[in-house]
Amino acid sequence: MPNIGITEIVIVLLAALLIFGPKRLPELGRSLGRGMREFKDGVSGKGNDDDFRQLEPPVDENDPVVTARERDSV
Repeated sequence: MPNIGITEIVIVLLAALLIFGPKRLPELGRSLGRGMREFKDGVSGKGNDDDFRQLEPPVDENDPVVTARERDSV
């Protein structure tokens, strides 16, 4: 495999800029980074469903039963 120099990297970046345009390039970079992060997490085992915590339902502050339960739990 030949060495990739600065000139080749600049040519590839200019071609990407011409093909995708200046507005889509940051969006493509974000999605590429997000995909790489998800792949890394999947390979390393992070984010398994075993570690999933249940979210508590929203609490109505005016509900007397809920406030009594909150007082009892403290």
